[in-house]
Amino acid sequence: MSLIMRKSIDNVNHMDKTGEDDVLELVHGVMHQVRSLQHRLLRDGPHDVTHMEVRVLRYFGRNPGATQSDLAEHSGRDKAQLARLVKGLRDRGLLAMTPDEADRRHLRLSLTPEGQALQRSLQQQSRKLAVKAVAGFEPAEREQLQALLRRLSGNLDEMS
Repeated sequence: MSLIMRKSIDNVNHMDKTGEDDVLELVHGVMHQVRSLQHRLLRDGPHDVTHMEVRVLRYFGRNPGATQSDLAEHSGRDKAQLARLVKGLRDRGLLAMTPDEADRRHLRLSLTPEGQALQRSLQQQSRKLAVKAVAGFEPAEREQLQALLRRLSGNLDEMS
């Protein structure tokens, strides 16, 4: 990577703005850093999974027995893209599919034991990243940051 490109990326990720209109830019910059680190951990880690596959596994880990339609509604993603992701995860033995007892046309998805183990490993990675992100923060500072972010989210929810 050229020095010019590295410098421009650093400028994007390390903003020193303080105005009200710059708050969302700062939040975006922080999330860009988090996503970049997550992608690097996935790419360099022992698990051969993509970011989207992780999201699908996380969803079914939190919502065992949900359907592919539930996932599409929750994520807002294209159903065909999700079908390919789910099929790939099933083929790798990470997701199990069972017919709904009340309506056998509906298929319920849940993590297999292998999927659960992978999910636990990914959660540990995520926790380590979260701990590193708030290193040096006092407990009161973490609580204040969480409260402010919840308030920011609430303000945005009022607009929808």
